[in-house]
Amino acid sequence: MTQTSIPIEKGTIQETMLGPLWARAKYSQLYPELLNDTKAIHLIEKLNYNFSEIQQYLGEWRGLGLMARARNFDNSLKRFIETHPESTIVNIGAGLDTTFYRVDNGKIRWYDLDLPDAIQFRKELLSEPDRCKYIPSSAFNYTWFDEIEFQPEKGIFFLLGGFIYYFKEAKISLLFNTMAERFPEGELIFDCISKLAVKIGNRRFKKAGTKEPPWHLSIGNPEKQIKNWSIKIQMVDWFTNWARLSINPTWDTKILKMIKVSERLKIAKIVHIRFLK
Repeated sequence: MTQTSIPIEKGTIQETMLGPLWARAKYSQLYPELLNDTKAIHLIEKLNYNFSEIQQYLGEWRGLGLMARARNFDNSLKRFIETHPESTIVNIGAGLDTTFYRVDNGKIRWYDLDLPDAIQFRKELLSEPDRCKYIPSSAFNYTWFDEIEFQPEKGIFFLLGGFIYYFKEAKISLLFNTMAERFPEGELIFDCISKLAVKIGNRRFKKAGTKEPPWHLSIGNPEKQIKNWSIKIQMVDWFTNWARLSINPTWDTKILKMIKVSERLKIAKIVHIRFLK
């Protein structure tokens, strides 16, 4: 297969976007029963890039965690699309995410939202499919609301993967409140992490040379914590990252133990909420 020669500089936003893409491609090939992301595999094969550092940094433990998050999102989104076949889906902080290609029913309307640099890089690798629009904007610049085709009777669903813990709680709660006002009866799924995960993650970032800790928001009990954000937010469901997935007993023993411990400590969670009228 011909490789593309898109320049990717060290430490850029483009490079950070490659980690989740690489994980989905790598482990889709090894464990397609967990997630079969053929689009991610195709993109990785096209790139002329040395993924050895990303592989070393993420490792199988974090790679499988990214796969689990994607599969949990897919499962919730597919259930929503079954009852809302012409719905609008908004992927916030999309990066190089390929969820659209795994769940598309031929009728949904899809938006991928990210910062301008990220959207530009996405366009270089993935052209906009039919019924899909790329929006170059910060999620906190609410003018993007005006670009969303929203018909309440058809439904709207938001994805925020790997997003909220990079910001302070007040900023995320304001975002959710503002979305609730504009998109009543919309639904939203996101992943969150515990205080311990934030502490460990920031320690790893510091060791890797990051000056300021990038992770801020931790969530312990989602139902208790999120109900304080707004009276217009209703909890639909929440569960730990691996609670509803089949774990392959042939995985490395160390990986299996880490999954067991992380589940017991509720390190990573998936949260599904709804905006009330």
